[in-house]
Amino acid sequence: MNADATVKVAPAKQVKKKKPASLDRKKARAGWWFVLPFVVVFIAVYVPIIFDSIRFSFNELEILKSGGYELIPIGFDNYREALFDDAGYVTTLIAGLKQLVLDIPAIVIFSLFMAIMLNDKMPGRTLFRAIFFIPVILSTGIIDNIDQGNSMMEYMGSSEGISQGGTEGSQTSADQLISAMDIQKLFANMKIGTGLVEYVAGLVNDIYNVVNRSGVQMLIFLAGLQSINPAIYESCRIDGASSWETFWKITFPMISPMILVNTIYTVIDSFTSESNQVMTYIDNVYKNEANGHVLSSAMSWMYFLIVVLMIALVAGLLSMYIFYQRRD
Repeated sequence: MNADATVKVAPAKQVKKKKPASLDRKKARAGWWFVLPFVVVFIAVYVPIIFDSIRFSFNELEILKSGGYELIPIGFDNYREALFDDAGYVTTLIAGLKQLVLDIPAIVIFSLFMAIMLNDKMPGRTLFRAIFFIPVILSTGIIDNIDQGNSMMEYMGSSEGISQGGTEGSQTSADQLISAMDIQKLFANMKIGTGLVEYVAGLVNDIYNVVNRSGVQMLIFLAGLQSINPAIYESCRIDGASSWETFWKITFPMISPMILVNTIYTVIDSFTSESNQVMTYIDNVYKNEANGHVLSSAMSWMYFLIVVLMIALVAGLLSMYIFYQRRD
């Protein structure tokens, strides 16, 4: 063997140490474990139902004498029938959209106003918060069904109502607390159009519904308000800023992400509530029409697309004015 020969030894492979997962990644993994039951149930139960609903909307249902049913492909005929042949669906849909445009600002503004009021330090603050959230509890589940069957509520909501002074024809109902004429007298010297007068009168008459649907939004706004650093408000007071300036330059920008969240939540809640007239109409078509199963499926999917477009429009418009605080 040659003495000058050298033996080359391959360098040992360096084992790369895995970097420990960051706190954000650990939180993300923990979040997936929390939502895993919902994801599993959604895939196992709801995805097949959604697929069948889409399939039904493009078919005609024929009941077999031997039992069961047969689907006959008809393309977009159910969608054309819902849009052009069934005038009630389009009319109800337009009316529902108009009502939604009027209700969303009222609910969001009212919940923001009440959240700011309840965020101040005052005696009994916790009690007042609970009182304003009680309608949310009363409007869910079995309590809502009991309330719908309450004869007293039916009487208050009927056209007979409570008599005023015993004069015939002067009866009013509980949902007509104020008329457009009363608002017009109040705004007589302010040169306000009749459209705004009717809108304000409608909000006053619908105050129970507005309060009833503002509880969740109020809690979200309260959480956002309490997340604002008190040192910012202290700096504003030292600089001599008024409460009005502090609200528009500090509170409103800091709470703007919650405005986006609450607006989207209100849209979804309004579109999917049991009292929604479009949902009621689709349910009646499903129960009463001869081929209502497939026709209501087509109506439901058109309604779903409108909801998605409405949410995208609201999110796109509000996102241009949202302020996100950097936490570097």
